[in-house]
Amino acid sequence: MFQIKPAKLYLTIVSAVAITSALLAFKTGSTDAKHALKPLDTVKSSLKKPEDNRFTKTILSNDLNEPIELSLAPDGRVFFVERAGNFYVYNPATKKTSLIYKFPVKAVDKYLNGMLGMTIDPDFASNNYLYFFYTASAGNQYKQHISRFKISKTSVLDLKSEKVIIEVPIDLEVSAHTGGSMAWDKDKNLFISTGDNTVPFESQGYAPIDRRPNRVNYTAERSAGNTNDLRGKILRIHPEADGSYTIPEGNLFPKGTEKTRPEIYVMGCRNPYRISVDAATGYLYWGEVGPDAGTDAAQGVRGYDEFNQAKKAGNYGWPYVIGNNIPYKEFDFATKAVGASFDLNGTENNSPYNTGLQKLPAAQKPLVAYPYNKSEEYPFLGEGGRCAMSGPVYHYDPAIKATGKMPEYYDKALFVYDWMRNWIFAMRLDENQNYKSMEPFMESNGDFRRPMDIEVGPDGSLYILEYGSVYGIDNVDARLVRIDFNGGNRAPFAKIATNDTIGLAPYKVSFASKSYDNDTGDKLSYQWTFEGGKVGSTAENPEHTFKKNGIYKVLLKVTDQSGKFSTTSKVIKVGNTMPQVAINTSSNSTFFFPKASAFSYNVVVKDREDKVISPARLKVSMNYIAKVASTQALIGHQEISPTYNFGKSLIAKSDCKACHQVNAKSVGPSFMQVAKRYATNKSAVTVLSKKIIAGGGGVWGEHSMSAHPQLSRDDASEMVKYILSLTATAANPALPKQGSTTLNKHLTTRDQGRYVFTASYTDNGGAITPLTKKETILLRPAKVQAEDADLLNNVQRSETYLGSIHNGSYFVFKNIDLKNISRLTYNYASAQHNGTIEVHIDSAEGLLISTVDFSTTGDWKKYVDLNAQIKNPGGRHDLYFVVKKASKPNNDLISIDWINFAQ
Repeated sequence: MFQIKPAKLYLTIVSAVAITSALLAFKTGSTDAKHALKPLDTVKSSLKKPEDNRFTKTILSNDLNEPIELSLAPDGRVFFVERAGNFYVYNPATKKTSLIYKFPVKAVDKYLNGMLGMTIDPDFASNNYLYFFYTASAGNQYKQHISRFKISKTSVLDLKSEKVIIEVPIDLEVSAHTGGSMAWDKDKNLFISTGDNTVPFESQGYAPIDRRPNRVNYTAERSAGNTNDLRGKILRIHPEADGSYTIPEGNLFPKGTEKTRPEIYVMGCRNPYRISVDAATGYLYWGEVGPDAGTDAAQGVRGYDEFNQAKKAGNYGWPYVIGNNIPYKEFDFATKAVGASFDLNGTENNSPYNTGLQKLPAAQKPLVAYPYNKSEEYPFLGEGGRCAMSGPVYHYDPAIKATGKMPEYYDKALFVYDWMRNWIFAMRLDENQNYKSMEPFMESNGDFRRPMDIEVGPDGSLYILEYGSVYGIDNVDARLVRIDFNGGNRAPFAKIATNDTIGLAPYKVSFASKSYDNDTGDKLSYQWTFEGGKVGSTAENPEHTFKKNGIYKVLLKVTDQSGKFSTTSKVIKVGNTMPQVAINTSSNSTFFFPKASAFSYNVVVKDREDKVISPARLKVSMNYIAKVASTQALIGHQEISPTYNFGKSLIAKSDCKACHQVNAKSVGPSFMQVAKRYATNKSAVTVLSKKIIAGGGGVWGEHSMSAHPQLSRDDASEMVKYILSLTATAANPALPKQGSTTLNKHLTTRDQGRYVFTASYTDNGGAITPLTKKETILLRPAKVQAEDADLLNNVQRSETYLGSIHNGSYFVFKNIDLKNISRLTYNYASAQHNGTIEVHIDSAEGLLISTVDFSTTGDWKKYVDLNAQIKNPGGRHDLYFVVKKASKPNNDLISIDWINFAQ
């Protein structure tokens, strides 16, 4: 949220901070059949989309540090690089990853340059050539090298064999896009992607076309829009055996054309970070990491990311065009004057920093373009931060005998993915190789950790480098994975259930196998290992007595009739029992009331093993959450979700964590740093919530934060409030075991928020290990919104009320304490009926504790208050609110807005 954009993955990732979750829910909604989300058209129309549970993900190498690009050798070796220069190989024979060499690359701060990419030669089986794209230095001069090396069959890199094939100039002080991907076509031509190497921040997310003096690094007209510059391009060359290269026919500018570079195949790119070439058609694909503007402005439109295709050489418009060929406007950065729109059919590059042709080729359209907000054309792509990348086109090969190869269903599908939104889609093209449809890949069980590069292996499986959760740090979940398809018998899933896992010797435990198999009819067998490493039972649901104290790891192996199996485990602790913690209170334990009041309590702790209850091991606190994450709030004695705070839950659902951590800095400041900086700023909520929505930079360095126009002002404010609360020293003051605390923090928020009273005790460990028991009382406002009911029967829930309530309909609020409650107030409307509201406990026919008659209000929009007496039956109960009217007509009797529980 604050200062995201690792230099637009400056080298890599784009757009930061705003929504989505670790995997989005893909939703349709387009009425345009052209862009509808639908199954891929296949060679055989009878092919059905494979079930997600037929795909398995195997982690080949874990705990990587900024993995960047991979390449697969014909013998199955997987080569991959990390941005800091580490070059690895995964050997499928040994199933081990080894560091081959650490390149002495120039990796500027956390965000760009360094090792940018790698690929293997098309004739690798015979020549053992590898190509690396990295930032090299010679004194104070820096360039991007595409170098060729030779490697042995035992994965020893010959450093003396380096041949620098081509150099790309770089303005190293510019923390901006560097591209770095490489791919080959069927004619053994090498494609190389380069970014525009331009500072994007002062352009406010629009076209960086600053023509003022001494602003050379602030204009992409010198690079992406310059026909005589290799940056902001996709180059195409033909490497030769001696380390030189030739120019293939059909590049954008014929060799010898004045003020052009013949290596250019595609120009007008901002940051084409991942590219691929379809081996069958020779067509080039790439994901274009787009600019940051969240809304349209006078100088141009909002930012878009793009999936692009080049059937032949062309200009793709940047920095004059974005999205579906939407032109920017001439803009004078000195006077702020806005001029005419750029000409799509041949923009003129009039920048003083342009060394190429003035008249540029016409701009080409992308396959797909999508903004921060939900796209009207492609709503299923979600919303929020963007970082488009393009993977391979898959070609099904029946000759490949590997059992894990991708199915024929995905034949000719283009796999595209988004680093920030954390998804992979399979895109289908029509007979003319134009966009036709797309659908999510492994939507339900992908568990992607920000895909960075995807390749199809010689075995037909997908290999993916996953960068990990947070940009710019050494993520523990960064990894190399393989995705296999199982079209036949699948292994079962082992699962253990027990009533309890903690007790004293001799401790008898009843185990239940909740295992299952996705293949209907498979017969399962079971092997239980309780202790000593020996199989203790082959029953499905055995019992076992642990006679000695200790911590035991119980193993269950479940095998189907074909021999496929899976295992799971459960830890059983013998030698201690869980402490007992009780919170006794003479106050109401469900509600707090409009005025300040006292909450009196007494915490009672018992422990079977501890002779003396240590006060130091008891923790008691009361915390107030101003706004909660769910309207259907928890109540009573129960554990509180870690994302119960509304602002915290919004951040958890967003991609904020891609660029921010709570305590540690990544590409953006930590939330704690933000909280400390703005701790005394009374306008912090307003200022920061505006910045989250509109984007901006300059406070935490040169990197800007993306705009998040999809967020409402209220939601952005709640996110800021949570961040600012991190430095509140008195958020959870320690309380004594017994006493009284004043409930007054809600007075400014009235009918929102929750008080969370928590008591926890950690015992001395008994004969094994300490155990902690925590009890919580959650106090909610006495004025309860009817739509927050826990259970409905023949009642409709809207966002603000309950309606369509008929004779016999009821709704339920669970686990309610009526201590000190004497009356209810209903806020209701009824267009034309009279009736009765009854309150029963524990069932719709349970003890009647309240009844009141209601009269018509004359209009559904006219809400009035209705008072009713209620009796306290003692203890906690589920309250059933039952509406009755015996005589007909007796449908649509009443709608209820809220209910107030009064003392």
